[in-house]
Amino acid sequence: MQETTSRQRLAGVLILLGLIAQIIGFTGWLGTAHAVSYLLWAAVLLLWRDIPRRSRIQAGVLMALGTLMLLVARFVYGAEVDWPAMLQGNAFVAAMLVGVSFISLIGRQGTKGATGQRVTGAGGILRTWLGVHFLGTILNLSTVFMVGDKLARRGPLTTPQLLALNRGLSSAALWSPFFASMGVVIALVPEVQYAQIAVVGFPMAMLSGLLTTLEMRKRFDLAEVDGFSLSPRSLLMPVGMAALVMLFHFVLTPALTIVSIITFLLPGVALLSNLHEGPRFTLRRIRQHTTTRLPAMRGEISLFLAAGLLTIGLSTLVSAAAGSDWTLFARFGTPQAMISFAAITLSALAGLHPIIGVSVLASILNLQSGEQTLFAFVALSSWAVGTSVGPLSGINLSLQGRYGVSGYRMMKDNLLYAAVMSLLSLLAIAGVSYLVN
Repeated sequence: MQETTSRQRLAGVLILLGLIAQIIGFTGWLGTAHAVSYLLWAAVLLLWRDIPRRSRIQAGVLMALGTLMLLVARFVYGAEVDWPAMLQGNAFVAAMLVGVSFISLIGRQGTKGATGQRVTGAGGILRTWLGVHFLGTILNLSTVFMVGDKLARRGPLTTPQLLALNRGLSSAALWSPFFASMGVVIALVPEVQYAQIAVVGFPMAMLSGLLTTLEMRKRFDLAEVDGFSLSPRSLLMPVGMAALVMLFHFVLTPALTIVSIITFLLPGVALLSNLHEGPRFTLRRIRQHTTTRLPAMRGEISLFLAAGLLTIGLSTLVSAAAGSDWTLFARFGTPQAMISFAAITLSALAGLHPIIGVSVLASILNLQSGEQTLFAFVALSSWAVGTSVGPLSGINLSLQGRYGVSGYRMMKDNLLYAAVMSLLSLLAIAGVSYLVN
């Protein structure tokens, strides 16, 4: 592994300080919103040259557009712009991503306890999907590497294995409260009813696993394709963490959102789980995480922050040019939701991350309480489908970097899956619309 430079280590420290500032802000003792955004943006600037070229171009365009829109709103339309706060967009979500990353410090090996007998065939594909999906609800993208590296010990990953990794993780966006997608949604529409999302999103995710298994069995000879053998012990940590989040949300800290709770709870649990080894061991693991893992998050942090700046710029410009009462749709019902889903998913095919479409759409809508839940499901379902098929999505870029598979090959192999999941999503959107109205 390439040794980190002093510049990268400094950026890691700034990211950690941004997380700490965010957690302090939850107490209400001190307003830290400015500090969080400045620390995270400073880290992005330090890491800018290390961001992959395509991601750097995409983030740079978003930043330029956001800034240009703010300038036009101020100097052409005379709008009042809160310049010190212009960098705060999605800093909340970026801090949550940093907090979630600390889950890798729980235990020495992420797949410990997950070993078992060799499994192959359609059952192996289904187990791989289940393992990535349920472990990924908490561990996020790191699960793909844990499971993928385990499978790669027997030989280069095959197309069915890669597709199971891709779809197992991307479909978790449909319901997992720990995913970045959920963090973005809750930040954009804070009145969303999570229970109504989960009651539709979870069955949708299970259909994704069934569809993947049936498609792989039909398209490929799976006799010698290894699957991931998941033991019940592997699920103890994700289930336990979910239970803790619900305990804090409904009993201990009901005033805080799920995103806020995840931001401080996961690092806290990671810290406590290491303390039994002694303070010196704990500090060493935190220092290693800060100087290696946090700088490696440069791509996702920069994209989320850049999309946040675009959202602030666009919403400010639209409000200044058309008036604060202007909205894209007078009412956000089933037809509008379906159009929005199609637009975000198609933009993902063109190479845009779904967060861009979701953020832009939210900035030009005036959503009522029930409409917020419908919008949330549109955002999550388009995120789940869009990241699976989008050639420049985080999951496909990660598979490309780790295992050498082309993002455009993943897009081609996922087109049928995306089409079927899109049809199911449109039906589910109609169902959610019925539930909230």
